[in-house]
Amino acid sequence: MIITKSKKLEDVLDSLKGAKKVLITGCAECSTVSRTGGENEVKAMADTLTANGFEVVGTMVCEIGCNKNNVKKELKQFKDTPYDAVLVMSCGDGVQTMAGNVDVPVYPASDTMFLGEVERVTLFSQACKMCGDCVLGRTAGVCPITKCAKSLVNGPCGGAKNGKCETNPDVDCAWILIYNRLKKFGQLDKLEVSNDDKGHKINLYPATINLKEEKANE
Repeated sequence: MIITKSKKLEDVLDSLKGAKKVLITGCAECSTVSRTGGENEVKAMADTLTANGFEVVGTMVCEIGCNKNNVKKELKQFKDTPYDAVLVMSCGDGVQTMAGNVDVPVYPASDTMFLGEVERVTLFSQACKMCGDCVLGRTAGVCPITKCAKSLVNGPCGGAKNGKCETNPDVDCAWILIYNRLKKFGQLDKLEVSNDDKGHKINLYPATINLKEEKANE
């Protein structure tokens, strides 16, 4: 899940300077769970913009804010509604998806923080850096790239104390977690295999994945 955090209101209002008629959109997926762009947040933002002199011409919570075709279909309800800016209350991908579907300036109301997991309502923790080379099968389901402050791939740094990371005593050492889980599963032999250091070659940007082309090349 993409975790987002709402921008400061003054920054949002400042970005909209010069706009008069504003369309506000959110996302029914990640931003709703993050409480940054669901129905309640979009309505509250509409009330706030109205109170600050903007004309909110419409609101929409997209079913999937990062699906270009879906967003295009959902925008049809506003095809006869003039607006000179769109305020997007979703992740950076959602902002760019909206920008690809409209011919007016698009502004983010949120900052994209990380790909994470929901521990409980309103508590999220980073789980994946989307490195493009997953090692979870060798590390007992604990990601050393994300869970280790130094993203070490071949064991701990030696600075851990009482099972905690030397950079933050409130955070468990990822490699101690990995060791304990591998031991529990009888897979400590996996620690004898050297993992390649992470590079950036596979993460050239912008990345694309074409499933049809991949299937044709199989």
